[in-house]
Amino acid sequence: MAISRRSVKREAMLSLLRSTNVHPTAEWVFSRLRSEFPELSLGTVYRNLRQLEEEGLIVSVGVIDGQEHFDGCVAPHGHFVCRRCGAVKDLDVACSDDLTREAEGRTGGRAERVEVRVSGVCRECLDRDMRA
Repeated sequence: MAISRRSVKREAMLSLLRSTNVHPTAEWVFSRLRSEFPELSLGTVYRNLRQLEEEGLIVSVGVIDGQEHFDGCVAPHGHFVCRRCGAVKDLDVACSDDLTREAEGRTGGRAERVEVRVSGVCRECLDRDMRA
C-alpha cells in the first residue's frame, strides 16, 4: 500500500523530532524539511505536529518566548527552560505515581500525564555573565 504524501511528510516530521534534542518549534521543523518537500507549508507543519501530538507520538513542551516547542521523546521526563535564552534541556526526573494519585484524589478526576518544567538560567547564560 502506498503512503500518501501527507503521511510521508508526517513521518519525516516525526523522524526529525526524534533525531534531535533541541525541542524545536514548527518553524524549525519547516526550515529543515522545506528542501525535501518544496511544496510544504508552515500550516501543514502545524497541522501535522498537532496530529502527532494527539496520537501521543510527540509532546508539546509549551510556549516559550511566544513559540510552542515540541519533543519527540514521549518517555516520562521533565524539562529545564532558560528564562534568558529560551533553551530547553531534558531532565531525567521520575514522574511519581504518588503525584498522580494525589492529583486524582484532590480533583476526583483522572490524571493522564505528569509534566515537570523547571525555569531558571542555563549554564551557558551563567558562563556569559561570568565573562562579562
